[in-house]
Amino acid sequence: MSASASRLGLGLAAIARPAYITSGRAERLGAVRDVETLRTRTHELLDAGYAAGVRYLDVARSYGRAEEFLAGWLAAHPEIDDVEIGSKWGYRYVGGWRMDAERHEIKDHSLDAFTEQYALTGELLGDRLGIYHVHSATLDTGVLDDTRVHRALAHLRERGVRIGISTSGPAQADAVRRALEVRVDGEPLFTSFQSTWNPLEPSAGPALAEAAGTGALVILKEVFANGRLAPGGDPAAVALADRFGVPVDQLAVAVALANPWAWRVLLGPVDTAQLGSNVDGARWTVPAGAADELAALAEPAERYWTARSARPWS
Repeated sequence: MSASASRLGLGLAAIARPAYITSGRAERLGAVRDVETLRTRTHELLDAGYAAGVRYLDVARSYGRAEEFLAGWLAAHPEIDDVEIGSKWGYRYVGGWRMDAERHEIKDHSLDAFTEQYALTGELLGDRLGIYHVHSATLDTGVLDDTRVHRALAHLRERGVRIGISTSGPAQADAVRRALEVRVDGEPLFTSFQSTWNPLEPSAGPALAEAAGTGALVILKEVFANGRLAPGGDPAAVALADRFGVPVDQLAVAVALANPWAWRVLLGPVDTAQLGSNVDGARWTVPAGAADELAALAEPAERYWTARSARPWS
């Protein structure tokens, strides 16, 4: 297992439910998306990821049957005891395994939602759960100011589970910094941050570096910008990768890993070939002097997130 591969994580958001917002996914995944087919494909990815050296696995209550698929894989491999598992609560999957669902997930950051969802997560993952994130915490949902939720999360922390938040949207940095201020019994409550960061949307970087400086774990998600930093994606990024002589997905991985404050960089493939290419990005070093060219890819955060919110589920 290479040191670089050990900094990668495998996320199941794109493989454990029939519809998602990543461009190019439909072609790779194909039309057959029944539960058993995606269960099998998920297990194939977990096998391949583990063989490649990936040791962090990411799921959520809203990722279709991700927790269930992962639990089944763990049960089939009792010899595997060196993976760390993170999950998330705060969204419910309501898509009913339908491609044409009016809504695929609903956000709820209430204490009742936490109580209900943690019971389900605990039933599936038990003491294998290492990190539990509030899913897409923002200032406007109130979860970062809800002392009843904080107390419930602190009880979970006392049982050895690390508590954190994931973030999305143009105000990610604000959510990270507010979460860093939350304390229960004098101790920081949120010590893991899973945030979107990629060359097109790097705005959370300074806040995430601050979080890492406190000793918190930082996990980078959506490093491929939901398919925009994959073959056939954003033309400027693809052209830059071509000049460097590397596939654009590998460029995205390498650039994310180049952040010294990043503990893990999440991959979200739907087949083992895509996983293999992504993992190869961990073996590639960003050329000296490339910082200015990479910085030129960045978009205003508001524009990036407006475009992301308009992406279709497919």
